Amino acid sequence: MAGLAPGYRFTEHLVQLGDITFGQVDGAGVHWHCESPDGWEGPETRQDQSQREADHGAWPAPAYLAERVVTLAGKVFAPSRAAADAAFEQLLSAAALTDTVLTVTETIPKQLTVRRSGKPLVKRLTATALEYSLQVTAVDPRRYATVEQYDTARLPITTGGLTPPLTPPLVSNAVTASGEITAANAGTFETRPVFVIDGPADRPEIVTQMPNGSVRFLTYSQSLYAGDQLVIDVDAKTCMLNGNVSRRRFLAVPSGWPVIPAKSAVTVQFRAAFYNSGANLTMRWRSAWM
Repeated sequence: MAGLAPGYRFTEHLVQLGDITFGQVDGAGVHWHCESPDGWEGPETRQDQSQREADHGAWPAPAYLAERVVTLAGKVFAPSRAAADAAFEQLLSAAALTDTVLTVTETIPKQLTVRRSGKPLVKRLTATALEYSLQVTAVDPRRYATVEQYDTARLPITTGGLTPPLTPPLVSNAVTASGEITAANAGTFETRPVFVIDGPADRPEIVTQMPNGSVRFLTYSQSLYAGDQLVIDVDAKTCMLNGNVSRRRFLAVPSGWPVIPAKSAVTVQFRAAFYNSGANLTMRWRSAWM
């Protein structure tokens, strides 16, 4: 393997954790080998079943995914002792104590947000060869697309139209801005969007039309002024004003939090008590896989 050019790949599915890309030769000539990430294929399942009394079997209960634990293991070969020492330190810092993105370059690249969850095991085999095992955990078990999608909508309005006196034949030039967003999830598991409302907007409302025909409402009972920004995170179930003030108590969720089901799309409508041309809704989401 000596003399392989930087960027040479040992596998089609590269794995990136922090500033290390496993499965190829880096710019310093270090060969980063990694076995298939253990745990990437799926997390454990949580399900509390109740045994049937005086009968066979158990009563079914809802099943949920647990946190996803991933272990990266393999060997590192460096062109010099100094490069091996630098690689040693890179391994220790790659599995950080803070949120770090773990990416696997499949046909559709996917990522997890992980943190160190075990002692890093790094062993010196020779002066220029290392063996390692890193364990990280994603509290959100979904594997997300690396590309975040987004779209925007303003409040609906109709402009133009017919004005008297009217003379046949009548031709209307009315133009309607729908105030709608269509959001699709190409993955195999439901995903949860983030909504950002920029004021001014009086009692803004987000209406989500689900694929089964049901409708879910997010209604904010207060007014947003020019310069205000309200961020609604469906996964965290938070409602933050201007980045630091919780306004969750003013957000009504009467029919449940909206999600984008697997391999489906939803239609989102932006409304408010009164029209204001400056009001704007931005929706952000990523396709998600189990």
